[in-house]
Amino acid sequence: MSRIQATFERLARERRKALIPYVTAGDPKPEVTVPLMHALAKAGADVIELGVPFSDPMADGPVIQRSGERALKHRVGLDRVVTFVAEFRRTNSTTPVVLMGYANPIEAMGLEAFVEAGARAGVDGVLVVDYPPEESKDFAAMLHAQGMDMIFLLAPTSTEARIEQVARLASGYVYYVSLRGVTGAKHLDLDDVSARLPAIRNKTRLPIGVGFGIRDGETARAVARVADAVVIGSRIIQEMEQATPETCVEKGAAFLKQIRGAMDA
Repeated sequence: MSRIQATFERLARERRKALIPYVTAGDPKPEVTVPLMHALAKAGADVIELGVPFSDPMADGPVIQRSGERALKHRVGLDRVVTFVAEFRRTNSTTPVVLMGYANPIEAMGLEAFVEAGARAGVDGVLVVDYPPEESKDFAAMLHAQGMDMIFLLAPTSTEARIEQVARLASGYVYYVSLRGVTGAKHLDLDDVSARLPAIRNKTRLPIGVGFGIRDGETARAVARVADAVVIGSRIIQEMEQATPETCVEKGAAFLKQIRGAMDA
């Protein structure tokens, strides 16, 4: 059983929903990343999505774009991100880590080399924004052979055929993008999310996480009523942006702890 599956099964027994923070590896500087991961886990993160910096992040809004630019200035690439995970694993063997990013860095490293390196480091799942299910069968099989999950995005515009394709290949959880837009947008429609999730549940037994547009505890709690997981990224990064490099870890973790409290209230 994967760490991700074990985590969701434990939460189901506890009748709690998963909290999944997203942060960009290497932001605001490389030495912050591993302490931040530990702080997020302590603050209530059930899974950590670790963003791989990329120069052309098509799905990311301005906040996450800026975080990626800061990381790239420190020359943080995919190989270094994998190293961060390995360092995190030295003292945390339970919190699942999902690498989220784009195809280009993986293609540059080579699929087999990436999968082998990720497995050695303790990566639990991979979400590649621009790998559609139609082109991911072999990659998903490579990941599964090493005990890693392949996570896919679904959106309000996803057709029934696309949902079925994702359901056949996905493992770990499914990430539902709650709105038509980029990360950090502010117009999440909870009624629309509630109306669309049943169509996904009809096709898969995997947990469904909802992200994009979740900015506060009230919204997180409302999403948790209908989804299995709440994914939040831009607001954590904003909190860190407004802090100093010395206090950004504390600020990011404190915000996440507030979200956890709202979800569990």
